[in-house]
Order: sequence, then structure tokens, then C-alpha cells
Amino acid sequence: MENFVLSHLEPGNVFRFFEELSRIPRESGHTDAVSAWVEDFARARGLRCRRDELGNVVIWKDASPGYEGHPAVILQGHTDMVCVQSPGTDHDFEKDPLTLVLDGDWLRAENTTLGGDDGAAVAMMLALLDDDAIPHPPIEAVFTVDEEIGLLGAAGLDCSDLEGRTLINLDSEDEGVLTVGCAGGARCDLALSLPLRPASGKLCTLELTGLPGGHSGAEIHKSIPNANRVLAQCLQALPDARLVSLCGGEQDNAIPDRARAVFVLPEDQTENAPEKFRELKSGAVCSFTWASHAPADALSPEDTRKAVGLILSAPNGVQAMEPDLPGQVRTSLNLGILRLEEGRLRLTWSVRSSAGAEKEKLIEALKSLADGCGGTFSRRGDYPAWEYRPASRLRDVMVRVYRERTGKEPVVETIHAGLECGLLAQKLPGLDAVSIGPDMRDIHSPRERLSIPSVRRTWEYLLAVLAQL
Repeated sequence: MENFVLSHLEPGNVFRFFEELSRIPRESGHTDAVSAWVEDFARARGLRCRRDELGNVVIWKDASPGYEGHPAVILQGHTDMVCVQSPGTDHDFEKDPLTLVLDGDWLRAENTTLGGDDGAAVAMMLALLDDDAIPHPPIEAVFTVDEEIGLLGAAGLDCSDLEGRTLINLDSEDEGVLTVGCAGGARCDLALSLPLRPASGKLCTLELTGLPGGHSGAEIHKSIPNANRVLAQCLQALPDARLVSLCGGEQDNAIPDRARAVFVLPEDQTENAPEKFRELKSGAVCSFTWASHAPADALSPEDTRKAVGLILSAPNGVQAMEPDLPGQVRTSLNLGILRLEEGRLRLTWSVRSSAGAEKEKLIEALKSLADGCGGTFSRRGDYPAWEYRPASRLRDVMVRVYRERTGKEPVVETIHAGLECGLLAQKLPGLDAVSIGPDMRDIHSPRERLSIPSVRRTWEYLLAVLAQL
């Protein structure tokens, strides 16, 4: 008999499927195994399903007795996860299962992201499909792939065989919040080739760790230091440095929590170097070391200053707030990935905006930056904004059910993060959609955790809503 860490938690089926899912590597771009697992689940239960060439899986379940005449409801979540680990952790996300840890009322993974985003959705959908005693209308369960790298699964999903025009997306992270709109966005890449030249001096390594990191949409307004930019500020204080390599960030949609530079300094400047960036490190843990010999090749000091200046001259963070929704971000970008390898510099941003014109203006500014420095520019993973729907039967039902169950009013809001609802709304005219989810904290970071009591309450709320649709 398999040993399940979460076997005593309720709802039992939800946590059982979550634990099974946590044993399957599912980094974005590597989701074949989890897609096969979901497909096998459906076939083992005699449920109609299809799996497309991208790995998206759709499972249909007939209405329970008494709900045969009700319109179909689409439930949707994504199977991939952001894979980030703590410094010094040797976890292979392509092979190793996650190590789940119970921490009071919270569930986390040992030194890695948990994948609660969006494993909680997958577990709830499977638990619903697995239980014939739950009252519900016809269900169309949509499991998409590669959401975290540009909503690619939803973008490629064929929706022609979906009858539902009511969608409950399960990819939110705050209980009691009904999300009814989101920003559109794109990934942008700037690449620049710089010549390597023979170098002399001492080979130095500057590494910044310990910054909070976070979600580049949901937390971009929190003034979390971006490790890539903090590193560049430190390098700017060393005008004679000659860069060999840069490495910062792992995902463009995660605010980077660490970054590292390898560079050559004149021998007489190494001992005093830490004093020059002592006030610039923004709370990061700083490690500065040097070796006695320089590498054969590095950028010139001029090209090093050009690379550092490029990083710092690019816009970053919040660019505009919503004028009619206090405290909500309208337009932002995040420098999530920074690399310099063998003279090839690459910067990758996640750009977001709920205003299409502002999104395009910001992308054009990055393109102009690339043109001005002689680099190349590309964009990918575009996804549309999900616009607020003034009249929504689904929203009305969900507000009423939440009020009846808790005695409180839910928060109804739009968010500054990408959700697949916008893409699905384009493919399904007239789609009425709301996104919900249990409490999660610090997603896209090794501190990610999922509230166990909130999973139970969200599950019970979902079932109550389905019974009213």
C-alpha cells in the first residue's frame, strides 16, 4: 500500500490526488507525463476524454440525477508548475518528485515550489470527476498545459466540442475573492552580442541571494527588489569591471530572488570592491570572492558598462495604476531572466497590462531599446486581457452562495496577472467566467505554501455553487 503523507487530511480525495500529482514532474514545457496521468484517470473511469498534441486534456462527465437539463459547466485549471528551488538544493525537476511538508495549517514542499499553482485545481477537478455522489450539471473539465510560460496550452486548445458557456477557473490564490477580469501580456526578449577580449586581473564572483522574490503580476506593486537590477547597480559601482558571465532569475514571470556575476577586476581594486556596493544590495545576502587568475576572455570595460547600462535603463516594475480601481495595477513589466554567456547577453521580460494600447507602447519601448544598442528583439506568448463582464449570472450565483455560506461579502475584482479565461473567452463567444481558488502564499518561490483549511472551504464552496447552476 502506498504511503501518503496527506492521507489524514480532508477533503480526502482532493489531497490524495494532490499528492499523486506532486510525484509527477511537470515543469512547464515538460508535461507529457502529467497529461498521460490525467488521460489514464479518465479512461480508467469510463469517462469520455480527449488529449491533443499539446498535451491539453478535456474530460466530460454527464450530469448527476436531476441536473440532466442544466447547461454544461466548464471547470478549468493548468497542469504545469513554475519550478524554482532554494540555493544549494539539488532537486531535478525533470525526474524528482516533490517532497511535501506539513507545517501547521499549511502545506509546502521541501526547498522547492509546491505547485499549488495550479495543482489545487487539478486535484479538485479530479476529485469531482471521481465522485458519483456529488450533485452537478454536465461537467467539461479542461486541463491545460504550459500556462506558466505564456498560456500556451489554452492558446492552442480546440474548443469546438465544448458546449458550456459558463466557466469556473480554479487558478486564483485568495479565498473569498472572485476574479472577474485580468491583464493581457507577452514575453519579450532582447539579445545582444558583445565581443570577448583577453583579460588580466583577478576573477571575481558577486552573488546576491536571500531576496523575497515573488509573482510578477500579483506582487509587482509590493516594491520587491529585483535581483537582476540590484546586481546591475552593484556592477555599476565598479567602472573598471570586465564581465565574463551573468545569471539571474529562472522564470520571466517570477521576480528574481538571486543573481550572480563573474567578472575581472584590476588586482588593486578587489579588496575595496565590497565597500562600493554595500549600500546598493537592497537587503540581499552578498557573497564576493575572487581568484588569483583571470580567464582568457571577458568583455571590455566599455562593453561591460554598456551591458550594465542597458539593464538599468530598461523600464521595470509598475508603470501605471488603474484610475477607477484604487490599489490595482494596470501596466507593469518584470525583468525575470538575465544571462550573459560567451559574449551573448539576453534579457527577458514579462509585460502585462489590462489596456491593450499601453501593453503595445511598453513593448515598443523595449524594442526601441534593443534597436538603440544594436541588439535584436522578439516577443512571444501574447495573451489577451479578460475584460470585466457587467452582467454575469455566474458571478451573481457565486456571490449569493458565498454570502449564504459565510455571512460575508466576497471581494469581486480584476487582477494584474494572466489567466486563461481571456483566451477561452475569445474562443467561446458569450462565455461567463469567474476564477476562484484557496489561499496560497509566495507562489513561484521556494516559500510557496497552500492553506489546508482553505482547500476544504474552497472545495465545499465549489460544490455548493455547482449545485445551484
